[in-house]
Amino acid sequence: MGTTATFTIGELARRTGLPVKTIRFYSDEGLLPPTERTDAGYRLYDAAAMARLELVRTLRELGLGLADVSAALAEPATVGELATRHVEALDEQIRRLRLRRAVLRAVAKRNSELEEVNLMNRLASMSDEERKRLVDEFWDEMVAGLDVDQEFYQRMRAGKPELPDDPSPEQLEAWIEFAELVQDPSFRALIRGMSEQQSEQIKAGEFRQPTDAWERNWPDWMARAEAAVQAGDSPTSGAGQTLAADIAAATARPDQDPESPEFRAEMADRFETSGDPRAERYWQLLATINGWPPVQTAQPAVRFMVAALRG
Repeated sequence: MGTTATFTIGELARRTGLPVKTIRFYSDEGLLPPTERTDAGYRLYDAAAMARLELVRTLRELGLGLADVSAALAEPATVGELATRHVEALDEQIRRLRLRRAVLRAVAKRNSELEEVNLMNRLASMSDEERKRLVDEFWDEMVAGLDVDQEFYQRMRAGKPELPDDPSPEQLEAWIEFAELVQDPSFRALIRGMSEQQSEQIKAGEFRQPTDAWERNWPDWMARAEAAVQAGDSPTSGAGQTLAADIAAATARPDQDPESPEFRAEMADRFETSGDPRAERYWQLLATINGWPPVQTAQPAVRFMVAALRG
């Protein structure tokens, strides 16, 4: 078909599968101006008009109103340019269909109620930018007005949810749970409380040394606690109390007694707060959403260390 060929509305309808009434409506609305008219006044359309019509159809199927479609087509375009725009619109349509499919798969798996289905649709339809903004706003609120370790919180906020175009039901479920978690008042209160505690430690000059000790020794403490749990050792056993003594010695400031029950209870409180399962769940969900290696639970080991310190 050459670009000089023209078609009547009826021929255009047969080639595109759209009703004559719909094509005439688009033409009357200015979305599909005729290329020319016959002597009798009948409208004729060329190949560029056909490409334009296909784009109009796709944009309408994406939910755009007539005004938005008109704005998208405001500039004159060649057949190739219209085809490029059409491909971009189809890509967006495919992305939305994939998300819708993932929602339906998750609904079928969970046998969800109507209210949950509506929530899943709303959350799944968020763009990447909206998802990232949700995380940024969460961390902004967690540190607002506080003097905190900026490097630490930059690491915290660096992990952003990036749901793939064709997510698995598990990834979609993880995103929905993640979005609910960062909006949960009790979780926000937990993280805000941890931020306030850090701010107070910085003001008192007590923050840097314990944090350095934790980062330096944490892998070893975890490995020893996990080994003790697997061996069935009690937190009050020799292995448990040796680990507690090493933790206390590494984290105590010069003016603190690492053997005092009060100091060890304070460290147990800090471990318990920082090891809250919801904080761990945050990173587990993020790993599932982004396709990262799974984040294994540290809860048994953390509970062992807390009990050992209290023992």
